[in-house]
Amino acid sequence: MELTGLLGGTFDPPHNGHVALARAALERFELKRLVVMVAGRPPQKAATLDPETRFRLAAAAFEGVGRVQLSRHEVERLGVSHTIETVRYARREWGEVILLIGADQFAGFLTWREPDAILEHARLGVATRPGVPDDRRANVLSALACPNRVEFFEIPAVDVSSSEVRRRLEAGEPVDDLVPLSVATLLAQLGPPAGQVASAARGYNPEQRRDPTEL
Repeated sequence: MELTGLLGGTFDPPHNGHVALARAALERFELKRLVVMVAGRPPQKAATLDPETRFRLAAAAFEGVGRVQLSRHEVERLGVSHTIETVRYARREWGEVILLIGADQFAGFLTWREPDAILEHARLGVATRPGVPDDRRANVLSALACPNRVEFFEIPAVDVSSSEVRRRLEAGEPVDDLVPLSVATLLAQLGPPAGQVASAARGYNPEQRRDPTEL
């Protein structure tokens, strides 16, 4: 059966860790395709960059990775998209789906909207880093109705986060070692607003929550 990977996030901006996760998942699960789902309006936290800019940056980040395609589903969707809604959409579009998240996100998976329903519509692929113990895993698995739908896979240790990329951008420091060259080039072309624009915060409601996906 053909399997589609689903990697969602704000990608604010995308970095080498996102690409490493995608490459590892493509190999580990022998994916037919990996769909990168850029969040349009993240309700849990205000994105620094607007959706279209983040979509362009994500396209640049993954342009050299085979079998990866970007989806505009959440970018063009009005209002907030929760993961349960997105995996239902993905299942209709591509059939069997595996949702890809990081170990930190899995630790909070039980707080997401309808976690068991998510596992009805998609398998869950949890990226782990070598040498990093996670004693929270068993507690989450024991509370799920279908823990056998959760699979763990190891990714290379990449010490990077979107927040560190933004910090460097705001400080005028280089980010070439944190993001793909194509992303660094596009950020340079975008200029100072790239690390500082908060247009996506307009209309942001801090009481609405979104499943965290930032690595």
